[in-house]
Amino acid sequence: MPDAPDFRRLFDSNLSPLLVLTPDFVIVEVNRAYLAATRTGRDIVGRPVFEVFPDNPEDPSADGVANLRRSLETVVSSGRTDTMALQRYDIPGDEEGTFAERYWSPVNAPVLDDEGRVTHIIHRVEDVTEFVHLRRVGREQQRAVADAQMRAEGMEIDLFVRAREIREVNEQLSRVNAELDAAGRRLREEQRAKDRFIATLSHELRNPLAAATAATELLALDMPEGHPALAVLERQLGTLARMSNDLLDGTRAVTGRLELVREPVDLRSVVDGACADIRGLFAHEHRTLDVRLPAAPLVVDGDRLRLAQVLTNLLSNALKYTRPGGRTEVELEAGGGQAQLAVRDDGIGFEPGQAEELFGVFMRAAPAGPDTPEGLGLGLAVARTITELHHGRIGARSDGPGRGATFTVVLPTTDSTAPQRPRPTAARSVPRRLAVLIVEDNEDLAATYHTLLERQGHQVSTVHTGTAALTATEAQAFDVVLCDLGLPDIDGYTVARRVRARPDGERPRLIAVSGFSQGTDRALSRAAGFDAHLTKPLPLTELMDVLERPEGD
Repeated sequence: MPDAPDFRRLFDSNLSPLLVLTPDFVIVEVNRAYLAATRTGRDIVGRPVFEVFPDNPEDPSADGVANLRRSLETVVSSGRTDTMALQRYDIPGDEEGTFAERYWSPVNAPVLDDEGRVTHIIHRVEDVTEFVHLRRVGREQQRAVADAQMRAEGMEIDLFVRAREIREVNEQLSRVNAELDAAGRRLREEQRAKDRFIATLSHELRNPLAAATAATELLALDMPEGHPALAVLERQLGTLARMSNDLLDGTRAVTGRLELVREPVDLRSVVDGACADIRGLFAHEHRTLDVRLPAAPLVVDGDRLRLAQVLTNLLSNALKYTRPGGRTEVELEAGGGQAQLAVRDDGIGFEPGQAEELFGVFMRAAPAGPDTPEGLGLGLAVARTITELHHGRIGARSDGPGRGATFTVVLPTTDSTAPQRPRPTAARSVPRRLAVLIVEDNEDLAATYHTLLERQGHQVSTVHTGTAALTATEAQAFDVVLCDLGLPDIDGYTVARRVRARPDGERPRLIAVSGFSQGTDRALSRAAGFDAHLTKPLPLTELMDVLERPEGD
């Protein structure tokens, strides 16, 4: 039998300039014809092709890199040969920083493995610079004309064949683009429907929660000595509110639509506030919550509410999986330009190999059963999304079941100074009696807000439609208008715009109180003329903070 051919020698001896690329466009092999055509050496092997052959910076119309990249990406994505039209693609000249004008006729062909995946791309070119120049300047020499004519005829045939191939490919691309456009329209419509569903779900869940929360606060005012049932209501309503927030934010996390409102934030105040809000739940069954904060400010560029949500979700997780009498520690430390927040508990723990799974959507640390704590399995997934949006990372560790767990959040710090936030005062004093209009279609919620605000010494009126709100604000001067956005006739945005359009429309403070809480909702309320946007369920303390705030704050 004859000896098998030396394929490397055959490749190197091929008269057509050939270049072999990886799917990410790194040069792995080149033959002599290519080196000669491009005036390069074998040191180009191992380098990205566009680093070796950049566009000529002196030619503002240069598009060689863009055209070649587009063709190579087509080959990788389709697994098919792509024949390019004649291209101008200048090559580096003999002197550094110079370029020589060149025209090429390229073909890019895939090399496929047994599974049909592209492993390499063979880039074949023909230098047609001389042909182009001859066409441009005419036949100056008869001999050159004769030689060029022979080459031109062959090239024209080749170009005709390639033009037909390009035409067929373009027709295929047109059909594919039409299909992609239709699919894109369907996806956009599905996304809009999903957004509408999330907004409606937010509103429908938060309205009854807001009414129940306000009714509980009203009962607390009527029973200053307290009642065991009130504590149960407060805990369970807080759980429902967190679960609804996790459901809504979990949906946004999956679709990548969580939004941040960034500012310099001292993490100490975030940790202090979140722990203060949940400490009562830890005390319910004699659990201990210890908090250790650094003495110096620890500032990050972040969204205060979202960062508090991360810690609240971690604390809620510790609360659910720590037995009565258990202990949870929260520690905030600084080091190496980072802030590290750790939440440690002595609860049920988990298998070490399960750590990454805990951050999945609808994942639970404990198997389903009669003793499984309440929750949707979304809190840790939301916490991870928020942390990563802040360019941080979050992780979990446990030595095994029954040996507790540690959740750690690491965030980059900033040199900016966080603004001083006013400390809450124990005693509240309303500076003056306010004329307040409540615009709310949920009659239970409207009646409860009405009573709560009257108990605080305000003069309160209530209407249930946008039309009634416009009539009331025209007949009487109000200091504050608390307006729902999802009203049965005209929405709250329209109410705000019409009030602001009146000659005296700047007088009332317009406050949106709504279950619609996405960033787009807040932007719309600002554009409509609202001074503030509060999210249901709205605690009385938060509402009083807004009412006591001086106008213009």
